[in-house]
Amino acid sequence: MTLIENIRAKAKLQGKSIVLAEGTEKRTVSAAAILVKEGICQVTLVGNEDEVKKVAAEQGADISGVKIVDPATSEWFEDFAQTYCKLREKKGMTIEKARETMKKELYFGVMMVYKGYVDGMVAGAKNTTGDVLRPGFEIIKTKPGISAVSGTFVMITPKKEFGEDGILLFADCAVNPNPTADQLAEFAYCTAQTAKDIAGFAEPRVAMISFSTKGSAKHELVEKVAEATRIAKEKYPDLLLDGEMQLDAAIVPSVGASKAPGSPVAGRANILIFPDLQAGNACYKAVQRFSGAEAVGPILQGMNKPVNDLSRGCSVDDIVNTVAMVCCQK
Repeated sequence: MTLIENIRAKAKLQGKSIVLAEGTEKRTVSAAAILVKEGICQVTLVGNEDEVKKVAAEQGADISGVKIVDPATSEWFEDFAQTYCKLREKKGMTIEKARETMKKELYFGVMMVYKGYVDGMVAGAKNTTGDVLRPGFEIIKTKPGISAVSGTFVMITPKKEFGEDGILLFADCAVNPNPTADQLAEFAYCTAQTAKDIAGFAEPRVAMISFSTKGSAKHELVEKVAEATRIAKEKYPDLLLDGEMQLDAAIVPSVGASKAPGSPVAGRANILIFPDLQAGNACYKAVQRFSGAEAVGPILQGMNKPVNDLSRGCSVDDIVNTVAMVCCQK
Protein backbone atom coordinates (compact mmCIF):
# COMPACT_ATOMS: atom_id res chain seq x y z
CA MET A 1 0.00 0.00 0.00
CA THR A 2 1.00 3.63 -0.44
CA LEU A 3 1.73 5.76 2.60
CA ILE A 4 -1.69 7.43 2.36
CA GLU A 5 -3.40 4.04 2.15
CA ASN A 6 -1.42 2.91 5.19
CA ILE A 7 -2.43 6.03 7.12
CA ARG A 8 -6.09 5.52 6.30
CA ALA A 9 -5.87 1.85 7.28
CA LYS A 10 -4.14 2.72 10.55
CA ALA A 11 -6.75 5.39 11.29
CA LYS A 12 -9.55 2.83 10.99
CA LEU A 13 -7.99 0.84 13.82
CA GLN A 14 -7.91 3.80 16.22
CA GLY A 15 -11.68 4.15 16.75
CA LYS A 16 -11.42 7.94 16.92
CA SER A 17 -14.10 10.62 16.74
CA ILE A 18 -13.30 13.88 14.90
CA VAL A 19 -15.21 17.15 14.69
CA LEU A 20 -15.20 19.06 11.41
CA ALA A 21 -16.09 22.54 12.59
CA GLU A 22 -16.92 24.01 9.18
CA GLY A 23 -20.08 21.96 8.91
CA THR A 24 -21.73 23.85 6.05
CA GLU A 25 -18.63 23.97 3.82
CA LYS A 26 -19.29 21.74 0.80
CA ARG A 27 -15.93 19.93 0.60
CA THR A 28 -16.06 19.30 4.34
CA VAL A 29 -19.54 17.78 4.11
CA SER A 30 -18.45 15.54 1.23
CA ALA A 31 -15.36 14.46 3.18
CA ALA A 32 -17.51 13.65 6.22
CA ALA A 33 -19.60 11.27 4.14
CA ILE A 34 -16.48 9.50 2.86
CA LEU A 35 -14.90 9.23 6.30
CA VAL A 36 -17.98 7.52 7.73
CA LYS A 37 -18.59 5.34 4.67
CA GLU A 38 -14.99 4.05 4.74
CA GLY A 39 -15.05 3.59 8.52
CA ILE A 40 -12.04 5.83 9.08
CA CYS A 41 -13.60 7.53 12.11
CA GLN A 42 -16.77 8.89 13.63
CA VAL A 43 -17.55 12.41 12.42
CA THR A 44 -19.41 15.38 13.88
CA LEU A 45 -20.23 18.44 11.76
CA VAL A 46 -20.80 21.79 13.49
CA GLY A 47 -23.58 23.92 12.05
CA ASN A 48 -27.28 24.46 11.64
CA GLU A 49 -28.77 21.04 10.88
CA ASP A 50 -31.01 22.23 8.05
CA GLU A 51 -28.14 24.08 6.39
CA VAL A 52 -25.79 21.10 6.73
CA LYS A 53 -28.35 18.74 5.23
CA LYS A 54 -29.04 21.18 2.39
CA VAL A 55 -25.33 21.25 1.48
CA ALA A 56 -25.16 17.47 1.69
CA ALA A 57 -28.12 17.12 -0.69
CA GLU A 58 -26.50 19.55 -3.13
CA GLN A 59 -23.26 17.55 -3.02
CA GLY A 60 -24.98 14.17 -3.22
CA ALA A 61 -23.31 13.24 0.07
CA ASP A 62 -24.86 10.62 2.32
CA ILE A 63 -24.35 11.95 5.84
CA SER A 64 -26.85 9.68 7.53
CA GLY A 65 -24.04 8.31 9.71
CA VAL A 66 -22.67 11.76 10.58
CA LYS A 67 -23.56 13.62 13.78
CA ILE A 68 -24.58 17.27 13.49
CA VAL A 69 -24.26 19.71 16.38
CA ASP A 70 -25.64 23.24 16.25
CA PRO A 71 -24.00 25.50 18.88
CA ALA A 72 -27.16 27.59 19.13
CA THR A 73 -29.29 24.66 20.28
CA SER A 74 -26.72 22.33 21.82
CA GLU A 75 -27.18 21.08 25.37
CA TRP A 76 -23.44 21.71 25.81
CA PHE A 77 -23.60 25.41 24.97
CA GLU A 78 -23.92 26.89 28.46
CA ASP A 79 -21.33 24.55 29.95
CA PHE A 80 -18.92 25.43 27.14
CA ALA A 81 -19.48 29.14 27.70
CA GLN A 82 -18.97 28.83 31.47
CA THR A 83 -15.80 26.79 30.95
CA TYR A 84 -14.39 29.25 28.41
CA CYS A 85 -15.14 32.16 30.72
CA LYS A 86 -13.26 30.42 33.55
CA LEU A 87 -10.28 29.63 31.29
CA ARG A 88 -10.04 33.26 30.12
CA GLU A 89 -11.09 35.13 33.28
CA LYS A 90 -7.58 36.53 33.81
CA LYS A 91 -7.85 38.02 30.32
CA GLY A 92 -11.00 39.89 31.32
CA MET A 93 -13.50 37.44 29.86
CA THR A 94 -17.13 37.85 30.90
CA ILE A 95 -19.88 35.26 30.60
CA GLU A 96 -21.66 37.45 28.03
CA LYS A 97 -18.56 37.55 25.82
CA ALA A 98 -18.02 33.82 26.38
CA ARG A 99 -21.52 33.02 25.16
CA GLU A 100 -20.97 35.08 22.03
CA THR A 101 -17.66 33.32 21.43
CA MET A 102 -19.17 29.85 21.81
CA LYS A 103 -21.57 30.62 18.97
CA LYS A 104 -18.54 30.52 16.67
CA GLU A 105 -18.07 27.10 15.06
CA LEU A 106 -14.28 26.96 15.52
CA TYR A 107 -14.45 27.75 19.23
CA PHE A 108 -17.32 25.33 19.74
CA GLY A 109 -15.39 22.59 17.91
CA VAL A 110 -12.24 23.12 19.95
CA MET A 111 -14.27 23.04 23.16
CA MET A 112 -15.68 19.67 22.07
CA VAL A 113 -12.08 18.43 21.90
CA TYR A 114 -11.17 20.02 25.24
CA LYS A 115 -14.15 18.40 26.96
CA GLY A 116 -13.37 14.98 25.49
CA TYR A 117 -16.53 14.62 23.41
CA VAL A 118 -14.29 14.08 20.35
CA ASP A 119 -10.61 13.20 19.90
CA GLY A 120 -9.60 16.00 17.54
CA MET A 121 -10.70 18.82 15.27
CA VAL A 122 -9.95 19.62 11.63
CA ALA A 123 -10.84 22.96 9.99
CA GLY A 124 -9.42 25.54 7.62
CA ALA A 125 -11.22 24.91 4.34
CA LYS A 126 -12.78 28.37 4.68
CA ASN A 127 -10.91 29.88 7.65
CA THR A 128 -7.33 31.13 7.93
CA THR A 129 -4.65 29.26 9.87
CA GLY A 130 -4.71 31.99 12.51
CA ASP A 131 -8.45 31.64 12.96
CA VAL A 132 -8.13 27.86 13.35
CA LEU A 133 -5.21 28.00 15.77
CA ARG A 134 -6.45 30.83 17.99
CA PRO A 135 -9.14 28.84 19.85
CA GLY A 136 -6.70 25.94 20.12
CA PHE A 137 -4.10 28.14 21.82
CA GLU A 138 -6.71 29.71 24.11
CA ILE A 139 -8.46 26.51 25.18
CA ILE A 140 -6.30 23.43 24.60
CA LYS A 141 -2.84 25.02 24.71
CA THR A 142 0.44 23.24 23.95
CA LYS A 143 1.76 20.00 25.41
CA PRO A 144 3.79 20.20 28.64
CA GLY A 145 7.35 21.18 27.80
CA ILE A 146 6.41 22.47 24.34
CA SER A 147 6.25 26.25 23.87
CA ALA A 148 5.10 26.49 20.24
CA VAL A 149 2.99 24.64 17.70
CA SER A 150 4.76 23.71 14.48
CA GLY A 151 3.64 22.39 11.12
CA THR A 152 5.25 19.50 9.30
CA PHE A 153 4.75 18.20 5.77
CA VAL A 154 5.20 14.58 4.78
CA MET A 155 7.01 14.78 1.44
CA ILE A 156 6.48 11.74 -0.77
CA THR A 157 9.03 12.02 -3.57
CA PRO A 158 9.86 9.87 -6.60
CA LYS A 159 13.49 9.98 -5.45
CA LYS A 160 13.51 6.67 -3.60
CA GLU A 161 17.15 7.05 -2.59
CA PHE A 162 16.31 9.84 -0.14
CA GLY A 163 14.77 9.54 3.32
CA GLU A 164 12.70 6.40 3.83
CA ASP A 165 12.19 5.13 0.29
CA GLY A 166 11.52 8.66 -0.90
CA ILE A 167 9.55 9.82 2.16
CA LEU A 168 10.81 12.69 4.35
CA LEU A 169 9.29 15.08 6.88
CA PHE A 170 9.96 18.84 6.64
CA ALA A 171 9.31 21.27 9.55
CA ASP A 172 8.40 23.96 10.42
CA CYS A 173 6.83 24.89 7.10
CA ALA A 174 3.57 26.43 8.28
CA VAL A 175 3.48 28.35 11.56
CA ASN A 176 6.52 30.10 13.09
CA PRO A 177 8.29 32.82 11.06
CA ASN A 178 11.41 33.03 13.22
CA PRO A 179 11.65 30.32 15.89
CA THR A 180 14.17 30.44 18.71
CA ALA A 181 16.87 27.82 19.20
CA ASP A 182 14.79 26.26 21.97
CA GLN A 183 11.76 26.08 19.69
CA LEU A 184 13.77 24.50 16.87
CA ALA A 185 14.85 21.80 19.32
CA GLU A 186 11.18 21.23 20.23
CA PHE A 187 10.24 21.02 16.55
CA ALA A 188 12.85 18.30 16.08
CA TYR A 189 11.38 16.25 18.91
CA CYS A 190 7.76 16.75 17.83
CA THR A 191 8.49 15.95 14.20
CA ALA A 192 10.27 12.74 15.15
CA GLN A 193 7.14 11.72 17.08
CA THR A 194 4.96 12.59 14.09
CA ALA A 195 7.24 10.51 11.88
CA LYS A 196 6.65 7.50 14.12
CA ASP A 197 2.92 7.97 14.63
CA ILE A 198 1.89 8.95 11.12
CA ALA A 199 4.62 7.96 8.65
CA GLY A 200 5.57 4.79 10.52
CA PHE A 201 9.29 5.57 10.71
CA ALA A 202 11.08 3.02 12.88
CA GLU A 203 14.12 5.29 13.19
CA PRO A 204 13.60 9.03 12.82
CA ARG A 205 16.89 10.68 11.82
CA VAL A 206 16.82 14.44 12.24
CA ALA A 207 19.03 16.97 10.46
CA MET A 208 19.06 20.59 11.63
CA ILE A 209 19.37 22.51 8.36
CA SER A 210 21.50 25.61 7.76
CA PHE A 211 23.69 27.13 5.04
CA SER A 212 26.66 25.84 7.02
CA THR A 213 27.85 22.33 7.85
CA LYS A 214 29.63 21.82 11.15
CA GLY A 215 31.01 25.34 11.37
CA SER A 216 31.94 25.81 7.70
CA ALA A 217 30.39 29.30 7.88
CA LYS A 218 30.30 31.80 10.73
CA HIS A 219 27.11 33.81 11.19
CA GLU A 220 24.51 34.44 13.89
CA LEU A 221 21.94 32.48 11.86
CA VAL A 222 24.26 29.48 11.85
CA GLU A 223 24.90 29.89 15.56
CA LYS A 224 21.15 29.64 16.25
CA VAL A 225 20.91 26.28 14.48
CA ALA A 226 24.07 25.01 16.18
CA GLU A 227 22.62 26.05 19.55
CA ALA A 228 19.32 24.34 18.69
CA THR A 229 21.25 21.18 17.93
CA ARG A 230 23.05 21.36 21.27
CA ILE A 231 19.78 21.92 23.15
CA ALA A 232 18.02 19.06 21.37
CA LYS A 233 20.84 16.61 22.07
CA GLU A 234 20.82 17.57 25.74
CA LYS A 235 17.04 17.66 26.15
CA TYR A 236 16.21 14.59 24.03
CA PRO A 237 19.21 12.27 24.37
CA ASP A 238 17.42 9.33 22.71
CA LEU A 239 16.72 11.34 19.56
CA LEU A 240 19.00 10.58 16.62
CA LEU A 241 19.85 14.13 15.57
CA ASP A 242 22.75 16.17 14.23
CA GLY A 243 23.56 19.58 12.82
CA GLU A 244 24.06 22.16 11.77
CA MET A 245 24.29 20.94 8.17
CA GLN A 246 23.45 21.88 4.63
CA LEU A 247 20.59 20.07 2.95
CA ASP A 248 22.78 18.06 0.58
CA ALA A 249 24.97 16.94 3.48
CA ALA A 250 21.83 15.78 5.25
CA ILE A 251 20.43 13.53 2.51
CA VAL A 252 23.23 12.61 0.07
CA PRO A 253 25.55 9.92 1.51
CA SER A 254 28.68 11.00 -0.39
CA VAL A 255 28.24 14.65 0.54
CA GLY A 256 27.44 13.77 4.14
CA ALA A 257 30.58 11.64 4.41
CA SER A 258 32.68 14.48 3.00
CA LYS A 259 31.22 17.39 4.92
CA ALA A 260 30.27 15.71 8.21
CA PRO A 261 32.36 12.56 8.60
CA GLY A 262 31.32 10.43 11.54
CA SER A 263 27.85 11.99 11.82
CA PRO A 264 25.13 9.46 12.66
CA VAL A 265 22.65 11.42 10.55
CA ALA A 266 24.51 13.06 7.65
CA GLY A 267 23.67 11.54 4.29
CA ARG A 268 20.69 9.58 5.59
CA ALA A 269 18.37 12.05 7.32
CA ASN A 270 14.65 11.44 6.94
CA ILE A 271 13.56 14.56 8.87
CA LEU A 272 14.69 18.08 7.98
CA ILE A 273 14.22 20.91 10.48
CA PHE A 274 14.57 24.29 8.80
CA PRO A 275 15.94 27.38 10.56
CA ASP A 276 12.89 29.55 9.83
CA LEU A 277 9.56 29.61 8.05
CA GLN A 278 10.91 31.27 4.91
CA ALA A 279 13.36 28.43 4.33
CA GLY A 280 10.94 25.65 5.27
CA ASN A 281 7.97 26.91 3.32
CA ALA A 282 10.00 27.71 0.22
CA CYS A 283 11.81 24.37 0.28
CA TYR A 284 8.72 22.19 0.58
CA LYS A 285 7.02 24.07 -2.25
CA ALA A 286 10.14 23.85 -4.44
CA VAL A 287 10.46 20.10 -3.86
CA GLN A 288 6.74 19.65 -4.52
CA ARG A 289 6.75 21.58 -7.81
CA PHE A 290 10.19 20.74 -9.22
CA SER A 291 10.31 17.03 -8.40
CA GLY A 292 6.65 16.06 -8.64
CA ALA A 293 6.59 15.23 -4.93
CA GLU A 294 3.35 14.94 -3.00
CA ALA A 295 3.19 17.24 0.01
CA VAL A 296 0.86 15.88 2.68
CA GLY A 297 -0.01 18.36 5.38
CA PRO A 298 0.52 20.57 7.17
CA ILE A 299 0.28 18.35 10.23
CA LEU A 300 0.13 20.57 13.28
CA GLN A 301 2.12 19.24 16.20
CA GLY A 302 2.65 20.34 19.77
CA MET A 303 -0.99 20.88 20.78
CA ASN A 304 -2.12 19.14 23.96
CA LYS A 305 -4.92 17.56 21.91
CA PRO A 306 -5.08 17.37 18.10
CA VAL A 307 -6.30 20.44 16.24
CA ASN A 308 -5.32 20.58 12.59
CA ASP A 309 -5.48 23.19 9.90
CA LEU A 310 -6.32 22.79 6.21
CA SER A 311 -5.35 24.82 3.18
CA ARG A 312 -8.28 26.87 1.92
CA GLY A 313 -7.53 25.36 -1.49
CA CYS A 314 -7.85 21.82 -0.16
CA SER A 315 -9.66 19.04 -1.98
CA VAL A 316 -12.11 16.56 -0.48
CA ASP A 317 -9.33 13.96 -0.47
CA ASP A 318 -7.03 16.38 1.35
CA ILE A 319 -9.61 16.71 4.13
CA VAL A 320 -10.08 12.94 4.36
CA ASN A 321 -6.32 12.38 4.52
CA THR A 322 -5.81 15.10 7.12
CA VAL A 323 -8.52 13.62 9.33
CA ALA A 324 -6.90 10.19 8.97
CA MET A 325 -3.58 11.64 10.11
CA VAL A 326 -5.18 13.36 13.08
CA CYS A 327 -6.66 9.99 14.06
CA CYS A 328 -3.10 8.61 14.21
CA GLN A 329 -1.71 11.43 16.37
CA LYS A 330 -0.99 10.76 20.03
